[in-house]
Amino acid sequence: WRGYPLNNNFNRTLDFILKWEGYKSDNPLDTGGRTIFGVAEKFHPEVVARIWDMPKDEAKKEVYPVYKAEYWDKCGCDDLTFPYDMIMMDTAVNMGVGRALEFKGKARGGTDFPTWVDFLMLRIEFYCKIAKNNPVFLRGWINRVNDLYATAIKKEEHPLSKYKEGEP
Repeated sequence: WRGYPLNNNFNRTLDFILKWEGYKSDNPLDTGGRTIFGVAEKFHPEVVARIWDMPKDEAKKEVYPVYKAEYWDKCGCDDLTFPYDMIMMDTAVNMGVGRALEFKGKARGGTDFPTWVDFLMLRIEFYCKIAKNNPVFLRGWINRVNDLYATAIKKEEHPLSKYKEGEP
């Protein structure tokens, strides 16, 4: 994706997302099915089928247009400033564009915190609701939000984002 004529916020956001999405996953507990760089077979079967067996670097280049068109553009991220653009796109990737737009409509800032912080709190609240029935991904989701928060306040990484599933 580097070298594409876009603003740095998209590139920074995509770097963040791909760090969390990883390369390939075929977890039977993931309702999205097989995923490659976070592009889920359930939502993009033709893309996943086409790139699944590609070399890693080639496959990474192929997901760029999906992220640009399906998440960045649909969420209007070009019209948002950092960190709201990153938070919006990451939420859309992880929870769907509809949920991201819903949270955008609900999030309210306050005198002590910006609107994007409330947006992240809505995200955590939703994850906790999901975890009542399926807690398997909760720790990873919360770690991702912690890292997103740290990135938003310009820290390198939240210390808890290195905490892995199954560790004490």
